[in-house]
Amino acid sequence: MRSSVTRRGRPAPGEGVRIRRAAARDAKRLTRLVQASRAYQGPYAPMVDGYRVGPDYVETHRVFAAVEEATGRLLGFYSLVLDPPELDLMFVADDAQGAGIGRLLVGHLLDEARKAGLTGVRIISHPPAEGFYRSVGAVRTGTERAAPPAVMWDRPELLLPVLPVG
Repeated sequence: MRSSVTRRGRPAPGEGVRIRRAAARDAKRLTRLVQASRAYQGPYAPMVDGYRVGPDYVETHRVFAAVEEATGRLLGFYSLVLDPPELDLMFVADDAQGAGIGRLLVGHLLDEARKAGLTGVRIISHPPAEGFYRSVGAVRTGTERAAPPAVMWDRPELLLPVLPVG
């Protein structure tokens, strides 16, 4: 899947992006992207403090990476769990946000979910990301309560419908 997003009349940073299955060798780059995320600074920092996306996780889960074709730079990634259907992780590099990378990843996720025969994907959202998920079609279904000490805040629970093509 490739991006053709443009912004303000010039090619967007996401143009020339390829989504591919992540490999174990990507684990350190995925971890760095998670830990560097501005979305998890301040009160949310404990959530990713020491968080690691290990090679074993990448090998045993459906992890897909958005990479810039020209440079191989990692722009974002997601992890889809099939049973039960859930978006486990989704991150876009801070400087790539607003260029359509998140939407490109969600489109890919929906294609993968459709191929797997899923009708919906559950999302437990980082609170500031709820608006993004709603903008791509997810519907709020409830609230996942805080689970101290790992998660100190309530999180929106959403369902992303997987609609048939055509």
